[in-house]
Formats: sequence, C-alpha cells, structure tokens
Amino acid sequence: MKKIHIHDVSLRDGSHAISHQLSKEQIISYCIAANNAGIATMEVGHGNGIGASSIQVGISKLTDEEMLTIAKRNLTTTKLAIHVMPGFATINKDLKKAFDWGVDLVRVACHCTEADITEKHISFARERGKEAIGALMMTHMASKETLLEEALKMQSYGAEGVVLYDSAGAYLPRDVKDKINILVANLNIPVGFHAHNNLGLAIANSLAAVECGAQIIDGAMRGFGAGAGNAQLEVLVAVLQKLEYETGISLYKVMDAAEITQEKIIQEIPTINNISIISGLSGVFSGFAKHVARIAKENELDPRDIFIELGKRKVVAGQEDLIVEVAIELKKNISTTKSK
Repeated sequence: MKKIHIHDVSLRDGSHAISHQLSKEQIISYCIAANNAGIATMEVGHGNGIGASSIQVGISKLTDEEMLTIAKRNLTTTKLAIHVMPGFATINKDLKKAFDWGVDLVRVACHCTEADITEKHISFARERGKEAIGALMMTHMASKETLLEEALKMQSYGAEGVVLYDSAGAYLPRDVKDKINILVANLNIPVGFHAHNNLGLAIANSLAAVECGAQIIDGAMRGFGAGAGNAQLEVLVAVLQKLEYETGISLYKVMDAAEITQEKIIQEIPTINNISIISGLSGVFSGFAKHVARIAKENELDPRDIFIELGKRKVVAGQEDLIVEVAIELKKNISTTKSK
C-alpha cells in the first residue's frame, strides 16, 4: 500500500481566512485534536509565514513565539512546521528563534521562478538538523520546464522535498499532471502539491498529483484557508483511504478534528463564490480576496474588475499595495468615460 504524507496547513493557511487572529485557546484545541487523529505534520502561524505579521499583510493576534510555543506544548507525535518566505523571515531574526521554540520542519517558500532566494534558509535548516522542504508558489505562472529548473535548485540546496503550490486555485487536473510528472521523473526527492479550491477542483487536483507520483499532499480541515479554501483534509483522507492509499490518519478522529475546527475556529466555511471563481480564472493569489472586497467597497467598484486587472499585472503575494493602485486607476477610467 502506497504511503501518502498529508501535511496540515489549517493553522497557517487558515489564518488568512480569519485575518490572522488565531487565539491561544483555538491553537490548543486544534493541536490536541490533530495530534490525536494522527496528523504527521502541521503548520502554525501567520498566513504569510513566520515574520510576516505587519500592517501590509495583516497583524497577528499572537506573536510567532506565542503561537509556536503553544502549539509545541500540545503536540506529542505531530511534527510542528512553519512556512518561511525569505523577505518576510530572516535567519537571525526568525529562523534561529523558531528552532529554539521547537519547530521540527521548515517549508521555505518563494515565487515559482525565484528559488535562488531560498538557498540560505534551506541550508541553514539542514545544518541545524531540521527537515527542510522547498515550496514553489503561484506555479500556474511558470512552464513545467521552468518549475523543474527551480525545483532542482532547491534539491541542490538540501531540500528534502519540493511542493508545487496552486496559490490562486487556477489549475485543472491536466495542468497538475503535466507539471507533477516532470518533477517526479527528474527529482531524487519527494514531490508534493498544495491545492486551492477556487474552481472547485482542489480534491480532483490533489488526486491527480497522487496518481502522478506526488507523495506529499497539503490539506486543511473543512478546507479552512484563503479564498475558497484548500483541499479539504478530512475528504482527502477519506478518498485516499477508498483508493487504498495509506495516510496513517484515523478517519473518524480527523472528522472529529474537523468538527472542532468548524465549531471553535472557522468564522465562515470556505465556499466557492463569484470572487473566488474570478480569482482562479485571473490567476491571482486567493489571499487577496478580503483586501480586494474591502477596497472595492470603499471605491464603489466591482471586485471582479479589480481581480481581472490584478491578473493582467501578474501580481503575487506581497504586492497587496497594488490593489489600491488598481482601484484608483479603475475609478479614474470610469470617471473619464462618464465625462465624455
């Protein structure tokens, strides 16, 4: 029976959905439930990763230290993981401290064509005896050949796996197969996939990745994540079990953990709405949804128009300031058109 490693991003990607306001009590209850369910690794922290709490992308209710130490105290078998984006996180200010707080595994993430910036962080993690996984984000924006080149760089830096992120929920299953196949055929380390559900294909895309040889699949309870959410973790476990893959996770207990997530953490169950569909079609990061909705309302604009324009500009996470710029330009264009 083939083993699939389910990587839980509920307390990291889900942070986007509640404006990074995870509380101590929520972290404790979730960690206990996920640990009991047999989750192997789980990420905790700000949606954009350690060191990212800021006015630009949102200020966390708790500090990185508070979130990670609370989680570590309530995990016995589950490994504690963090999401690291060079630029937000530095080695001296963030990574060294995270290891002191008990972090076991590091996901070092970057835009899909910028693997060079991950070298120091991956190398440092390995030098400290920690697990390090490379993460290529917004991968719909690069060809399979380019993704292979970037993944090979991460492998050369010491990464013990490379995960492709469908950050905008833009993939179709054929896209997943095309890109996962080339990585599996040419890397000597495990390949993974991180899905978003903007077009309703998160589970289908995750299964397509597994069928092509991916060994690491990301998921979140109830799909708790940015925009339309991530691949729903408890559904992944059930479907993989039906297909006779081994995850090491108890189906009943992971369902119980999902109930706890819904009752105690999630403010609104992720759904596929008009904005998430446009986000997926435009290829814009799901985490932009709340910012776009707010700015569109303030400027009396259709948020769909903002997403389409952001897509044309090929914006990526960290460029949230461009939302305001786009809104101002759209409003100006509307005014000019009306005055003619």
